[in-house]
Amino acid sequence: MSINWCNTALQPRVSQSLRLPWAPAANERDRREMLKRIGVNDAMELYNDVPPEIMLKEPPNVGFGRQLSEWELQRLVDSMLSKNKVFTDPPPFLGGGICFHTVPAVIDAILSRSEFYTAYTPYQPEINQGLLQVFFEYQSLMADLLEMDVVNVSMYDWSTAAAEAILAAMRVTRKKRIVVAGNIHPERMEVIETWLLGKEADIRVVEFDRETGKVDLDRLENTIDSDTAAVYVEVPNFFGVIDDGVEAIAEIVHRRKALFIVGVDPLSLGIVRSPGSYEADIVVGDAQPLGLGLNYGGPYLGIFATRWDRKLVRQMPGRLIGLTKTVDGSEYGFTMILQTREQHIRREKATSNITSNEALMAVAAAAYMVLLGGSGLRELARSIWLRSHYAAKRLGELERAKAPQFSGEFFKEFTARFPKPYHSIHRALLEKGIMGGLPLADKPPLMDEYSALFCVTEAHSMKDIDRLVEAIGEML
Repeated sequence: MSINWCNTALQPRVSQSLRLPWAPAANERDRREMLKRIGVNDAMELYNDVPPEIMLKEPPNVGFGRQLSEWELQRLVDSMLSKNKVFTDPPPFLGGGICFHTVPAVIDAILSRSEFYTAYTPYQPEINQGLLQVFFEYQSLMADLLEMDVVNVSMYDWSTAAAEAILAAMRVTRKKRIVVAGNIHPERMEVIETWLLGKEADIRVVEFDRETGKVDLDRLENTIDSDTAAVYVEVPNFFGVIDDGVEAIAEIVHRRKALFIVGVDPLSLGIVRSPGSYEADIVVGDAQPLGLGLNYGGPYLGIFATRWDRKLVRQMPGRLIGLTKTVDGSEYGFTMILQTREQHIRREKATSNITSNEALMAVAAAAYMVLLGGSGLRELARSIWLRSHYAAKRLGELERAKAPQFSGEFFKEFTARFPKPYHSIHRALLEKGIMGGLPLADKPPLMDEYSALFCVTEAHSMKDIDRLVEAIGEML
């Protein structure tokens, strides 16, 4: 039976004795009383500041012409959801920065605990010691992985962390010029440009080497000058290529008195040098590979770390958790030690407008790193490297196909080029139940309708890879 909640006989009345300030499902008499109390004659007066030309002239045609019962609504939603295609056999090969990884069951079990699941910012340390300790452990684990001194907890994702890092560099150096490697993720570049809008920033993009996929050192050096605040480079970059010239880049950047910002995939650090070892000033990234899953595009976990420099640390967005001790020194405790970004403290002088964090995701990443340990991360990274190279080798054996497209060493992701537009291949793969690589026809900086960006992780077996290659081979 469908219940008409507009029936005033079924609606509760506002208690005249309690004079409650709220009126659920108010009827017409209640609405008139509320309008009278706030001093308006008609509800539309509340929208006088909205320009008339953008107001609807009549109610929109939405819904189903009648109210639905709970059971009807459930059936309708189920029918809509049944149209979704879930790719698990094989897992998706879609590249582009966020890839399919396995998530141990213990991670979800830990996250489902109410102590973590319902917590927000631990403003009251006296009742949040357990949560604060987990955050402190996350910071410590991530600092070891990155070989950096200070790590916050935390940012939205890689893109916003990169933008915040650049803004912090501009505040520290008091300079406006930003140099960005042209092989970074294009959507990350869009976020950076959006966040710098209105900051009078001068963004210079350096073309990359089309043969290797790496940063062109000569062009980079010619672009950086004494007015440069920071240089941003990703390792691995958008194409999955690992740049082995990072030490030379760091030397060029620091010689010009600029800051070196590096974006990383944390899983790659199982086999790739940590950014702290080649003198990165600020490190950003996304901890999505560390037990977070795809989650329909989020939430993820933005990484933000700096070397120990008071000026840099004071300009960090997000929260820092510190270890302290009681006055008599007999016990230890945890507390937030930096909130210069908070609007309720600094207001318009806050270092960041991010008013939330991804604390629950930080708990997941900490649990994941503890579960695997250092040797486990190295083994996992090596497994991903081997599987992705096997996939590139097999695709490269197809007639007139080229994989990988760049000669530089790569991790997890790689580009492949085919003798026919990839969009047609991608559609045919979907019909076979396979989510292929990311089409690059509309993705700068490559913009090639024949190319695609593939991602292969520990979730892909040799059988999965062979199935992908055989399916593409049939189409070619």
